[in-house]
Amino acid sequence: MLRRYGLKTRRGLLLAFGLLLAAHVNAQSIEDEAVVWLQEFIQVDTINPPGNESRAVDFYAAIFDAEGIAYETAESAPGRGNIWARLAGGDEPALILLQHTDVVPADREYWTSDPLSGEIRDGYIWGRGARDMKGTGISQLATFVSLHRAGLALNRDVVFVATADEEAGGAFGAGWLVENRPEIFAEAGLLINEGGAGSRLGDQVVFGVEVTQKVPVWLHLTAVDTPGHGSSPRTTSAVTRIVEALNIIRENPFPPRIIPPVEAYFAGLSLSMDNEWADAYANIASAIREPGFMQEFQEYSSGNHALTRDTCTMTRMGASSKINVIPPEAWAELDCRILPDRPAEEFIDTVRNMIAATGVEIEVIMAFTPAISATDSALYQSIVNVTREMHPGSRVLPSVSTGFTDSHFTRDLGIVSYGFNPIITERGDPSGVHGNDERVPVEAFRRGVTDLRAIIRDLVVD
Repeated sequence: MLRRYGLKTRRGLLLAFGLLLAAHVNAQSIEDEAVVWLQEFIQVDTINPPGNESRAVDFYAAIFDAEGIAYETAESAPGRGNIWARLAGGDEPALILLQHTDVVPADREYWTSDPLSGEIRDGYIWGRGARDMKGTGISQLATFVSLHRAGLALNRDVVFVATADEEAGGAFGAGWLVENRPEIFAEAGLLINEGGAGSRLGDQVVFGVEVTQKVPVWLHLTAVDTPGHGSSPRTTSAVTRIVEALNIIRENPFPPRIIPPVEAYFAGLSLSMDNEWADAYANIASAIREPGFMQEFQEYSSGNHALTRDTCTMTRMGASSKINVIPPEAWAELDCRILPDRPAEEFIDTVRNMIAATGVEIEVIMAFTPAISATDSALYQSIVNVTREMHPGSRVLPSVSTGFTDSHFTRDLGIVSYGFNPIITERGDPSGVHGNDERVPVEAFRRGVTDLRAIIRDLVVD
């Protein structure tokens, strides 16, 4: 229709259309935008392996370009992209909003929808990464963009950092940036990442702020023995050696012990419990010494049980390529997680001594250093202040994560790092994290965006 009008009129119509579009965008809340951003971000395929996180960089770059926010990018390897942006502020130590953009694989056969659909159905946003951690990442984006739009004077720099490869250890993401772009972290004193959230216990909302995490120690076990024909079993083989080593580890669980952050966390949880486990949580150091308790506890809560001891999970195995061949070599891999109160080397020596008689050799695939962030920071206080105001009667507890995040890199730099997203998970609400049908309730996500924005504003705006 514009062809029917002269140039001047056409420009006027385009200007009017632009003003209407701008008014529509401005009428949207940041929560509305965040929902759309999350749907679109889930559709960006960053499944690791192989990662292809440069696609996420393009996604964020387009938003920053539209907002007029300067940013930088770097690839640690082809397709392994990272992006960061900074809002300049005062002289207080900078705050980093850290996220990873890769997600774990998803098997379409076992999902009720396309894992990369980002569709809204039954009140949920569905798709791989909805919770881990594209949802949290978009909440950070919404906070960052809203600070930029508001144009308020900030008491510190706020740095948005989105990295590759966390799901495989972070070597191409946060770990690479620490080594190759140290200026990103140089003036930072505080950081918020994934790892903690809110949950409803009884009638009370409890927010867990991750201050430390079990240390991942990934081990590759190898056995070598004489090969032969499957019809003539030998007294020992590479396979039997591996099986024996794994059985020793399975039948000898590591003794339980309670570190101070876990004791404080359990004691805090007990205040919101009204069942027979409340007393055990309140006195967990004594409870773990009671006969039969640990087995019952694992059945009751495998996640909390894992906070009371070092663990090793058998996840991968391999041996012969043919059913009738005794192979010369067999292998297995263990995902071990240890409490952050001793060095990984000490734990590895323990495992090595346990299986020494089997002749199985141990190779360390990955092992991080332990670290704990204190709770006497301005960021932690902002979390307490805002959640108390936004959710009357709620409580904030320092927590320990059974999984690892990229926060171990920044804790090694001396940056006080917390895992926290104020989204609240209702009792029995499915999440699908690393499993099937990952999803997040739309309204819970929207409220989480609102609350995170309020927490960060409380910290960075005087």
